[in-house]
Amino acid sequence: MSTTEQSPIVWSPSDDTLTHSRMGRFKAWLEDQGYGPFADYHALHQWSVDELETFWDKVWDYCGLVCDTPANGVLGNRDMPGAEWFPGMRLNFAANLLRLADGEHANREAVVAYCETRPVLRKTYAELKADVGAMEAFLHSKKIECGDRVAGVVTNGYEALVGMLAATSLGAIWSSASPDFGIGAILDRFGQIEPSALIVVNGYGYGGKVFARQDDFAELIAGLPSLKAVVSVQQLPEQPPLQGDLVTTWEDALAFGEGKAPSFTPLAPNHPVYILYSSGTTGKPKCIVHGNAGLLVNHAKELMLHGDVGPEDRFLYFTTCGWMMWNWQASALMTGAAVITVDGSPGYPSLNHLWEVVADENVTHFGTSARFIAGCRKGELKPAKDLDQSKLRVVFSTGSPLLPEDYDWIYSDGSPNALLGSIAGGTDICGCFVGATPLLPVRRGEIQCRFLGVDAVAYGDDGQPVSSGRGELVCRQPLPSMPVSFWQDPDNERYKDAYFNTFPGVWAHGDFIEFTEHGGAIIYGRSDATLNPGGVRIGTAEIYRQVETVAEVKDSLVVGRQIDGDVEVVLLVVPTEGQQVTDDLLKQLKTRIREGASPRHVPRHIVQVPDIPYTRSGKKVELAVARLINGSKKADNRDALGNPEALDQIRDCLAAASLLPGN
Repeated sequence: MSTTEQSPIVWSPSDDTLTHSRMGRFKAWLEDQGYGPFADYHALHQWSVDELETFWDKVWDYCGLVCDTPANGVLGNRDMPGAEWFPGMRLNFAANLLRLADGEHANREAVVAYCETRPVLRKTYAELKADVGAMEAFLHSKKIECGDRVAGVVTNGYEALVGMLAATSLGAIWSSASPDFGIGAILDRFGQIEPSALIVVNGYGYGGKVFARQDDFAELIAGLPSLKAVVSVQQLPEQPPLQGDLVTTWEDALAFGEGKAPSFTPLAPNHPVYILYSSGTTGKPKCIVHGNAGLLVNHAKELMLHGDVGPEDRFLYFTTCGWMMWNWQASALMTGAAVITVDGSPGYPSLNHLWEVVADENVTHFGTSARFIAGCRKGELKPAKDLDQSKLRVVFSTGSPLLPEDYDWIYSDGSPNALLGSIAGGTDICGCFVGATPLLPVRRGEIQCRFLGVDAVAYGDDGQPVSSGRGELVCRQPLPSMPVSFWQDPDNERYKDAYFNTFPGVWAHGDFIEFTEHGGAIIYGRSDATLNPGGVRIGTAEIYRQVETVAEVKDSLVVGRQIDGDVEVVLLVVPTEGQQVTDDLLKQLKTRIREGASPRHVPRHIVQVPDIPYTRSGKKVELAVARLINGSKKADNRDALGNPEALDQIRDCLAAASLLPGN
């Protein structure tokens, strides 16, 4: 059976979408200037990588981005790493995100913030810009300067956006973490970058519970001797703010700078704007530095063209401030859309909560994780029937591969009229390699396309593109949002080792991918977690696709156990509530995997466990379990996990099954 036959079309763009979506208009705009003509999206993509500099120049112009001094070219140096984007340009990141905050757009909603502990907060673009100016003036009064780091331990809400915009307006570098992180995990991050200012909540709410953290965050402040100022946010109104000589309340900080306008300091194109972090599961996380112009133009392309987000839209991406999707969401301000933030548990007070916010707020673009969509399917939710989805045009999904059955759920019970945009990239580029476009159909179980300007292919071990089948996801030409550096990596050795040592001069992303004959993509998991039983390469997602659609299975994780020079596949299963891994379920799982994948995919061992370990950004931690089952002495950084106790539970279960070394 061909890939086309295996992947039926579940959504198709209307003629109106093909013509009037922002990408459709961009395509026509290019053709009016003598480029093309482009028969379809794939022709447009080919042109975008063949004429890379012209493409990015046109994205800048079409998306209306602003600078103080124009560039004298698009690419001064094409080397990877070391590509030099927009040489000579001077610009400000915050100025671009607030470029529509004046004039007729000023009184439109910019931010609508939901959380479990405070009333819904609504702010216009004019109010947002005024608060950014006030916060910047306060930071400036505390001697925070261009190049300093401003860190936030904040929830996904209004204060995080104001803090980031104030910092980047004056030329400081923003870095954030979620307040549910352990102090060790936060210090592992912020201790490396030595922030001068810290914006911090006094606690948070999650799942109907309140977590006061004043004592913990006092310890954090003490552990960051570089701090000159701390701003305390009353996330828990009934709890006192943080105390100390460095501390100012959020309200007092804004009052100090009231009436001051943002400076929007012009900066070089590669001036750092964000520091993001790798997951840090095997030690201190890598500090990934993203630059001013490159991140801006890439987010403009992704949100405005691929996402079709504009001034009339209302954009909600469920995320925390410890995940790159927060930074992606923040960039939606440049489109003039209203950004709807939601903090707390996605399942509280019910699993319908996010869908209810989508309906109540007339959301046009809703982003979430593949795990959440799977949970809705398993919970048999029917928001399409129970709630108003009439304004919803796009549903984004990321974090892990989206199962074909989850496409089925979206198009039956979730949001049948929306484009389901499965997008994939990473913290490393704070963006996407593959994802959605309004110009192509959506096929069941497939990501739609390579993104414009992204020269992505699958490489074999020989460093050549595979003609068919699976390989390593690589990018052969520079992408503007590739990091400008790693923090404290003066010779770029760690940076080169992370992405360029596998295939010199080519970015190797670390995903195991297949590009289909019609230009779509299927990701089979991380290449470093790929299984090799009998020398045959298997992506972990291939097994998840079979297992996690079984009603009796709540969650699962698969690893390879090295034995006698070969690899055994070991499947860990969390049964749904009230279920057990019985002989009948074992037989069902093995049969489903054999028939849905292949006999080589069938696990040698299936073990029931209470929970699966996840990073704080919601990704399964396969490598930590693989190290455990193979007796590695390499220590895992438990502070990087959202539920580190799961590793202890798994160790006990594997020991009971005689699957640990020495058993």
